[in-house]
Amino acid sequence: MSFNIKLIGGSGFIGTRLFRRFQSNARMSVRIFDKNQSSAYPESVVIGDVRSLRDLRDNISDGDTIINLAAEHRDDVSPLTLYDEVNVGGAQNICTVARERGVDRIIFTSTVAVYGFAPIGTDESGKIAPFNNYGRTKYEAEQIFKAWQSEAPTERTLVIIRPTVVFGEQNRGNVYNLLRQIASGRFLMVGSGENRKSMAYVENVAAFIEYSLSFKPGVHVFNFIDKPDFTMNQLVISVKKMLGRPEKIGFRVPFAFGFAIGKGFDLVAALTGKRFSISSIRIKKFCANSVYNTAIDKTGFVPPVPLERALEQTIRNEFIEQHNDEPLFFSE
Repeated sequence: MSFNIKLIGGSGFIGTRLFRRFQSNARMSVRIFDKNQSSAYPESVVIGDVRSLRDLRDNISDGDTIINLAAEHRDDVSPLTLYDEVNVGGAQNICTVARERGVDRIIFTSTVAVYGFAPIGTDESGKIAPFNNYGRTKYEAEQIFKAWQSEAPTERTLVIIRPTVVFGEQNRGNVYNLLRQIASGRFLMVGSGENRKSMAYVENVAAFIEYSLSFKPGVHVFNFIDKPDFTMNQLVISVKKMLGRPEKIGFRVPFAFGFAIGKGFDLVAALTGKRFSISSIRIKKFCANSVYNTAIDKTGFVPPVPLERALEQTIRNEFIEQHNDEPLFFSE
């Protein structure tokens, strides 16, 4: 089966990896629709905004498959109305045009943030309790896509993928910032380090999106996690070992003290308008358990890259080898 794919938000981190996979598949005809130019595939991009019905109508064709990666997701988005305009309004616009163009397949990347600070082992049936606007608006978008699918349930396919924190080469998000601190020798552990974190390697996420193109009509909701889940202590020790550094963690900052420091940075940011890599919410996220389960195994999907090898590849690319000509992607 062949696919004509509109990759909405495809100029970003996941979209670039996904486009690369599609390039090697003769069954795929792919165009990127994004408000930003693609640094990797500029010749394949149409500039447009999901907030514009006209832009979407001009670029979505009859029978296209839509993969929606577009989102406002940073902790420091301003104004806050952008979360609703892009994540919720964008979903409404995509569904409007999908109805007009006879689209019967949409893949939507949501987030585990819909669960908030979830109990360990939360799966796809977990309680929805987002703690921020990003998680709230992503869940609202899910409901909009589900309403679209329910209008023709035996004909339309909706895949909702909720990844945990995604990392990989060329990404400048929270995982990279942690790895960079460890590599520089300036890392300080906040809290006991026994909290566990689920992670997802970008190539595996892209591979699952490609795999999900084969799903039959219906609603398919999956968390995306690469196992096993590291404790922060295990993660830091593993990274130091890969870098050839002493595996001792050293001085630890109590959580209460670290959180107070984060609050101080919040105040300075509010007064000056500057962005800082330290904030109270980031300290809280760092010290929280973030462990999820997934039903993906039941689909037959096998991640192409084991998690430990993914971590090794990322560390080698970022801190050992020289890749100065590669584009970078900045995210949370």
